[in-house]
Amino acid sequence: MGEIVSFPSNGHGASGYLAPAAGGAGPGVILIQEWWGLVPHITDVADRLAAEGFTVLAPDLYHGETTTEPDEAGKLMMAMNITTAGQDMSGAIDHLRSLDAVTGDRVGVIGFCMGGGLALVLACLRPDAIGATVPFYGLIPWEHAQPDFSRLDAPVLGHYAGDDGFFGPDLVQGLQEQLDELGKDADLEVYPGVDHAFFNDTRPEVYDAEASDRAWVQTVAFLHANLD
Repeated sequence: MGEIVSFPSNGHGASGYLAPAAGGAGPGVILIQEWWGLVPHITDVADRLAAEGFTVLAPDLYHGETTTEPDEAGKLMMAMNITTAGQDMSGAIDHLRSLDAVTGDRVGVIGFCMGGGLALVLACLRPDAIGATVPFYGLIPWEHAQPDFSRLDAPVLGHYAGDDGFFGPDLVQGLQEQLDELGKDADLEVYPGVDHAFFNDTRPEVYDAEASDRAWVQTVAFLHANLD
C-alpha cells in the first residue's frame, strides 16, 4: 500500500499517491488519472504496478477534488489548468527520480482516458526523463494542449477500444500514421468489441476482463523492457 506525499511543482506545492516497488526499489512510473480524479481505481492500479516491481507516483491533478458523476468530471477536466497540470506532472517526475526507491534515470508514464492523452503530452514535454509511454484510450480534449510529437523520444504502447465514442479506431489510425511519419516507435493497438474505459474494473458496464488482462501483461512487459 502507498501513501499521499507532497512535492514541489514550479514554485507551488503538489501532491500525489506514492506506491514503492515490492522489494524496496524498482523503475519509476508516473501514473496519470482519469477525468474522475485521484480515485481508488487509480491508487489500486498504482499498487498493482508496485507489486510488479515499479515505484509509482500518481500526481493529484485536481488538487483534492474527485467525482463519480460524468457531468462533473467533464467540468473538472475542462476547468483544469493545463500549464499547472504540466508543472505538476513534471514536478512528479523530478520527485520520483530523487527517491532511493527508484532505479534508473528514466521513468515510464501510463495514463487512462484524459490521463492517456496527458501521458503523451508529458512524454513530449519531458523527453529527457520519459523512457516509456503507455496511453490507455487516451484523448486530448484541449486544442491548445496538442503535443509536439517531434519531441517524443520514448517508445509508445497504446491500448484503445474498438467501440470508443471518444477516440475511436479512425482517430487511433490517424495518430499511428502521424507518429509513423515522424519515425517514432509507436504501437497503438485497438481492442475490438470493447468500450472506452475497458480497463476500469470499478465500472462493470464497460469493464472487459479479457482485454484488460492482455493489456496489463503487455504493459508490464513493455515497461520492464524499456526501464530496467
